[in-house]
Amino acid sequence: MINDETKRKLRELNMQELVNGLETQQAEPAVVSLTFDERIQRVVDYVYQEKYNSKIQRLIRSAKLRFPQADIHSLYYDGRDLDKNLLAELFTCQYIDSHQSIILQGPTGSGKTYLSCALGKQACLQQTKTRYVRFPDLLVEYGDASLVQGQQKKVITKYGKIPLLIIDEWLVSDISDSELYFLFELMERRSDSTSTIFCTQYRKDDWIKRMGEGIQAEAIVDRYAYSAYWIETGNMNMREYCAKNKV
Repeated sequence: MINDETKRKLRELNMQELVNGLETQQAEPAVVSLTFDERIQRVVDYVYQEKYNSKIQRLIRSAKLRFPQADIHSLYYDGRDLDKNLLAELFTCQYIDSHQSIILQGPTGSGKTYLSCALGKQACLQQTKTRYVRFPDLLVEYGDASLVQGQQKKVITKYGKIPLLIIDEWLVSDISDSELYFLFELMERRSDSTSTIFCTQYRKDDWIKRMGEGIQAEAIVDRYAYSAYWIETGNMNMREYCAKNKV
């Protein structure tokens, strides 16, 4: 049994999980019959799980998901024509390892945001740094950064290196030439080295039109719209369905 002084030293060494594990063992009568090696193994397993859980919770909080409660097991498939086999593959997060992207396309209320958050949360559970951001908010952040010299480059760097970036409401806002430049630079940095999930109402043919039909717009479309996993979320209004069924 460890004494209070030993516990104090462990806490000072930022090893509270070890203290908790040892105290848990002391409260279990069956532990007395275990060998020293068995007790060490059990406390190490306890500390590892506690640290893993803490890390996952930090990743989920820092991801700022619109729906942090989103879960792959709670997805509704009936009447939506979602490809279960494809989604099952994507939920393994192998697309992140291979730096591929996903486009969720469908009308307002079709469940794009929830599905993107379920994918994002699954990435967090596999210890991948993730970030959710609305397209209009992303443009505002870049615009505000113009007030301080050098800040716009920092915004590009910030979002350019996130392993999984979820951009909701992609292209919902009209964009200026400077914002198109920002998107081009951001997507250029992310291409082939990270993964991006786009939630959008617009089909491939509309992307260039929404961005102004220039060389930079064509480059963005070429890098993402034709090589990403394209998932249509269907015409079913999930907001209406959830409201009626109190889901």
